[in-house]
Amino acid sequence: MEKVRLGKTNLTVTRLGWGGIPIQRVSEKEGVSVIRAVIEMGVDLLDTARAYTNSEHRIGLALQKIGNPVILSTKSIVKSEKIYNDVRESLKQLKVKKVDIYHLHNITTFEDYEKVMRSGGAYEGLKRARDEGLIDHIGITGHNLRVLERAIEEDHFEVVMACYSFLEVEAANKVFPLAKARDVGVLAMKPFSGGVIEEAGPALRFVLQTKGIVPIPGSETLEKVQENWKVFIEGGSLTEKDQDHIEAIKRQFNQRFCRRCDYCQPCSEGINIQIAVGLKSVIKRLGPMAPQIKWLMDIIEKARNCSECGDCLQRCPYQLPIPDLIKENLEWFDKQRNCLK
Repeated sequence: MEKVRLGKTNLTVTRLGWGGIPIQRVSEKEGVSVIRAVIEMGVDLLDTARAYTNSEHRIGLALQKIGNPVILSTKSIVKSEKIYNDVRESLKQLKVKKVDIYHLHNITTFEDYEKVMRSGGAYEGLKRARDEGLIDHIGITGHNLRVLERAIEEDHFEVVMACYSFLEVEAANKVFPLAKARDVGVLAMKPFSGGVIEEAGPALRFVLQTKGIVPIPGSETLEKVQENWKVFIEGGSLTEKDQDHIEAIKRQFNQRFCRRCDYCQPCSEGINIQIAVGLKSVIKRLGPMAPQIKWLMDIIEKARNCSECGDCLQRCPYQLPIPDLIKENLEWFDKQRNCLK
């Protein structure tokens, strides 16, 4: 079983980790069973977040009476030193005395980065938690690669988390080499591009061919856990069939696929463009519980006010038809809403 050293943390982990978003959308019993299966198969790094509703709690339940040691990675979107309180809540939910890696979650703009790094910011809160022995290592996650590059260059973090899939390859150009040079561990989130990619074989073989990174695909069923693990254990390079599949998916999505760089933001009407244009993927991940999540419903309702001013079109480096995508996603959501109840 292939292991990798996670940068200057000096943690040695299985090359394939696991992400805790999907278990939000199944029952508690099913979720706990999946987590235990993941651990018993040999995965030893579990990632979750305060923002993932019941995910931390379910991991905490699953860890009871499990003898296998695991590395826990979680995160908080709080931007001030009050993140310290979230660390304590994470410990309570996970039922542990210490978390191995605690991340600043979704630091997408330079403004956000400067906010969390200044006096009284979230970074200070995490340093306090580390000094008190509540966490071991500090990481950062985000969808803006330029922000992640700056974070690595300024040498404040031991782990960085970036999106990486065959639809989103940009992180391999600079973030990964820079992290390697600075001995920063890399967790690769969204190897299935948030559910856009469905076949495990091509998706995981692609990301696993990049040495030194740890993909953290999420899964909410035992079947998916076993499928991902089988691909990992069997190893091997991309097959000709894989390559054909990848090219077909690229043709289908590449010109109308949001990379979540957030260069289109801020919207003058306060719309969260990233969520609005990726609504299908978000709803797919959250499942039937989606209509019950207030922040998501608020974003959807605000997106209905898009005036198609065109400001975002000028800022998108991929020339995406953003107003059209927002409209398409809202129409799709309205048709699906009754099925989600």
